[in-house]
Amino acid sequence: MPLPDLKDIDTVLLDLDGTLLDLHFDNHFWLEYVPVCYSKQHQIPLQQSHQILMQRYNEVRGSLDWYCVEFWTRELGLDIEQLKREVAHKIAVHPFVHDFLQSARKQGKHVVLVTNAHPASLSIKMEKTELVDYFDRIVTSHELGLAKEEDGFWQKLQALESYDPDRTLLIDDNHEVLECAERYGIRHLLAIHRPDSKGDEKSHDRYHLLKSFEEITL
Repeated sequence: MPLPDLKDIDTVLLDLDGTLLDLHFDNHFWLEYVPVCYSKQHQIPLQQSHQILMQRYNEVRGSLDWYCVEFWTRELGLDIEQLKREVAHKIAVHPFVHDFLQSARKQGKHVVLVTNAHPASLSIKMEKTELVDYFDRIVTSHELGLAKEEDGFWQKLQALESYDPDRTLLIDDNHEVLECAERYGIRHLLAIHRPDSKGDEKSHDRYHLLKSFEEITL
């Protein structure tokens, strides 16, 4: 898909992790830091800790539990919120995000953050990034009881935050989320070329992948 004509956009729906924020924080946290902490807490080798966690992650990936701080605190016997605060210095905003958000506000777009992030995680990230004032509204999947990639999420969102799907832009790094939104009828969809600045590039047959928010600064 080509870049949308932003004159045709009234509402901008934005994902947080991997879209506005560098996904490196989350990948480091779940794939490196938590295995080390779990290994120490349960006195098992790091390799065994990693294997256990990868299996548990895969069992709930894509569901609301996957994003839930309380769920993982219970499951792993670790204070997940506290551990996130310990490595919060790694939270970073992708380049040109501030410019894009400032421009969208100046142009009168209705800007809504729509995130799977748990409220505890969201609070930490808003404290570190100071993005909160750019949004007309913030909606979490925990508020709606469904992850964004689950059928029914976008209907619930529209009941809460009215928007015209034909004049709405969604930017998200999760292709399953974009495909779910497309099925619901959201017309303008953009993905992210490299959600994790230290990770691999992504590709998609239909969605334009932003290499930088500089591409769409209004």
